[in-house]
Amino acid sequence: MQVKTSKVDLTTATGSMRCYIYEPSVQGIYPSVIFYSEIFQLTAPISRSAAIIASHGFVVIVPEVFHELNPIGTVLGYDDEGKNKGNQDKWTKNLTSYDSDLQAMIDFNDTLVHTNNKIGVIGVCIGGHLACRAAIHSRIKAAFCLYATDLHSDTLPANENQQTFRRLSEIKGEIHFVWGKQDPHVPKEGRIKIYQALQQHELNFQWLEVNAEHAFMRDEGERYDPALAMTMYQNAVALFQRVLSS
Repeated sequence: MQVKTSKVDLTTATGSMRCYIYEPSVQGIYPSVIFYSEIFQLTAPISRSAAIIASHGFVVIVPEVFHELNPIGTVLGYDDEGKNKGNQDKWTKNLTSYDSDLQAMIDFNDTLVHTNNKIGVIGVCIGGHLACRAAIHSRIKAAFCLYATDLHSDTLPANENQQTFRRLSEIKGEIHFVWGKQDPHVPKEGRIKIYQALQQHELNFQWLEVNAEHAFMRDEGERYDPALAMTMYQNAVALFQRVLSS
């Protein structure tokens, strides 16, 4: 399907949040997918990824994850300056603020007449973490989390009992995790910790480790693996079609 784009500014508990909407140009009723970006926000690779997902028959909502900390429309570069600013934002924003961001997007989605009110989430890097956290919400029926950072370490700003890892047992929908074995941000010990927790809580999950580096989905730079990225898009779309389209 061809894709059209738009944007909307949503009111959240911590200020106005710009969201970018990608959806099929063909009129119809579609499920929705919230897509959480890397620390760099809506870069060209994230935009292309969102369009790919939308082209398979989904309304894709991409929020500016650090909307409280930057002017609307801020996009950070894939360079040291952008990385440093993005990491600074990551260590500044409290995890619970993402919960109110999510609720604002769910409320917005419920106003759309061309969705079926079923919502999934996908994310990369910190976005993978946020997709996992979003899955705690009862409205999220499917989550696809790619190389989720800071999940195993409980290091993002929050009270101890609000850390995402400590709330995994609250997830009721289906959740998939994808990891790169050569990703230094989530070492083997961290992956084992997460896997054991998912088993302990008897979650409905799938787990995949691939020979890839961090950010292998990003179609810019030497770490990009086009073949693996294509497979991951197929896996994510299959999950969302199965869980959200029926």
